[in-house]
Amino acid sequence: MMTPVQLFDLAARQADWLSVRQAAVASNIANANVRSYQAQDVAPFDEHVKVAQVRLEATHPEHAGVPKGQGAVEGEAARATMQTVGGPVVLETELAKSNQVRAGMELNTAVVAAFHRMTLMVSKG
Repeated sequence: MMTPVQLFDLAARQADWLSVRQAAVASNIANANVRSYQAQDVAPFDEHVKVAQVRLEATHPEHAGVPKGQGAVEGEAARATMQTVGGPVVLETELAKSNQVRAGMELNTAVVAAFHRMTLMVSKG
């Protein structure tokens, strides 16, 4: 049995996570000179993805196994959130994180673009 590829959903979740992480990095850099400020970050992406589980959705009465109207994507509201990691801001660490976010966004965009091109080629026949 072939399972659907949920690449676009995964890419959207990663883009959301990268966006929140970039906001945390920007906040850390902006507050680097504030003595009482504690550095922030987000949970690793693999932990963020674990909260979302996909279940089958019945859209037709003849679908087997799932009653109509039941099932959905669980964890839709699960968004990456900033959390205090403690300790002062180290600018070198924040710049490295910013570079990781940039590289992650570039990879995410490249993978989605390649998958989109493949999907278009298949659909054109």
